[in-house]
Amino acid sequence: MEPATDLLTVTRRLILMTGAALLIVTAIFVPPFVFGGRLMLTPLAFACGIIGGFVSMQQRLRKVPPEELRLLAGSWFQVVLVPIFGGIFALVLYCMFLGGILAGNLFPVFYVPAPDHAPPDSSFMIEVLVRTYPEKGADLAKFIFWSFVAGFSERLVPQFIDNLASSASSQAQEPPDKREPENGSSEEGLADRSNRLRK
Repeated sequence: MEPATDLLTVTRRLILMTGAALLIVTAIFVPPFVFGGRLMLTPLAFACGIIGGFVSMQQRLRKVPPEELRLLAGSWFQVVLVPIFGGIFALVLYCMFLGGILAGNLFPVFYVPAPDHAPPDSSFMIEVLVRTYPEKGADLAKFIFWSFVAGFSERLVPQFIDNLASSASSQAQEPPDKREPENGSSEEGLADRSNRLRK
């Protein structure tokens, strides 16, 4: 096939597979919002990551060599990988926000419900999934933006993870009296960690 035909084939498949993935996410996302009034952030992050992966893939298609374009045109699996990876990366980034691994003015802040009793049980885990919300409107905007970026820039989240692993490895090799405090909930500790990850 001609490169133009391959490009059209890949574009159509990309739209179809992205649309199908978004429909599945919407089927999960809409019922709790309509019937229970709950806005679940997990499917929202996944959907934004899928859209980011779709936009990134669409922009790169015209720069793909003809041989690779022909491979993509012959495989549905290869076409759907990038948007799905985008959704997965957005979920990983969301976990990094909730865990305090990434913090600072550029990143969203969330309200996370506290357990009613100790030790927490499975009902608390459900509460965290369905009742975790951005603290302010600006935090919601940051959450949507970074979820999109996680899908759009496929190296962003892996780079965060690589930097975090390198930092943890270096810290583990330091003498105990020179290590940073293990409690990562302080604002200064989170800011320092975020600055290292962004380098």
